[in-house]
Amino acid sequence: MGEGIRAEVRIESPDGCPVAGATEATSTASYSVSKSVNPVEGGRVTEEFMLDDEAVVEEADLADELTEVFAYGSKSAYRFEREHGRFCPCECIERFDCPVVDVHAREESLFVTFHAPDMETLQDVIGDLRGAYPSLDVQRLLRSEGNASEESLVFVDRGELTTRQQEVLETAHEMGYFEHPKRANGGEVADELGISRSTLSEHLAAAQSKLLGTILAS
Repeated sequence: MGEGIRAEVRIESPDGCPVAGATEATSTASYSVSKSVNPVEGGRVTEEFMLDDEAVVEEADLADELTEVFAYGSKSAYRFEREHGRFCPCECIERFDCPVVDVHAREESLFVTFHAPDMETLQDVIGDLRGAYPSLDVQRLLRSEGNASEESLVFVDRGELTTRQQEVLETAHEMGYFEHPKRANGGEVADELGISRSTLSEHLAAAQSKLLGTILAS
């Protein structure tokens, strides 16, 4: 069995996404998102999604943008068309050959789930998404471990650390500062970096605070 990673990300109010736009305009959840790409007509994309209350579409003045294609009692399926290549969140992910497996929207945010074959690809996808959508938040990561139980992963964005903080952490780790017993003390690490022990402590405290904040919050 593969050892890929299942990732769920949240993007707050992504521009140009009708699914998230409909959720924000109607204050209802959008789900069961599906799409097809017409291979003949220039890659035109047709998407459908569900809303819980059919009346909210007209109330939110979305009738011109969305077409109701099926009704399930109080729920309805809506369709819209768009051009391929708009660099929407799903297309951004698919550029890395990672099919999107689930899309839904609630509370003005779009939630997208996909599988990445390895951590390197995941890092690339998240980096591209965050460049286009600064509001991106990684909600959950799961690693495939054969028949083992689900294991939660935490995505640590090294971009949250300054260049100096990364250098200090890497040097301290390489010298064995975090090992027990230590292979190097604070004075030795500080000398290697050409800084004082107090400056070393400040950088380590700031970096560890950021990393622990990410891990414990997740």
